Amino acid sequence: MKSTAIQIRNGAIAGILAALVLAVAACDRGSFEKQKPAVGEAAPVMSVADLSGKMLRLADYRGKVVLLNFWASWCPPCKDEMPGFQKVYLEFESRGFAVIGAAINEITLADVRSLNVLFPMVRANDRVLREYGDIAHPPVSFLIGKDGRIIRKIKGVYSEDELRKDVLQALAAKE
Repeated sequence: MKSTAIQIRNGAIAGILAALVLAVAACDRGSFEKQKPAVGEAAPVMSVADLSGKMLRLADYRGKVVLLNFWASWCPPCKDEMPGFQKVYLEFESRGFAVIGAAINEITLADVRSLNVLFPMVRANDRVLREYGDIAHPPVSFLIGKDGRIIRKIKGVYSEDELRKDVLQALAAKE
């Protein structure tokens, strides 16, 4: 009898903890959506050098749909989503879709090569880190429309299927 009461109590505690975790996650996601830069706003200016020293400017991608993905070399989920980004990139590049990977930590050419991606990879500078808000815990992605405005913000893994659906919709949209 005593062990049944303990099991019920432990089950109730586990249920309460699970509910709290879900509530905190929902609040965190909701607040992230509202943080600057917000959906519908112009994406902040980004001008950074790639690993070869060539300047990459987000403004040069105007007229394209762009996935700007903030990642880190120490982040397994970041690396896990790269193959899906690569597939969608190859599928829609000719229709005006681009991907930019922006590392929030120091990266090497070996780090980039290990990802086996063809899209540009850069190291986000302090200004970019500041302008794009809460990106300290990657992966964090911004889908940017042809007009330079943020269409979608994703904190956490951006699945290949979800990205494909969003890209198709963004490519079909009129400016």
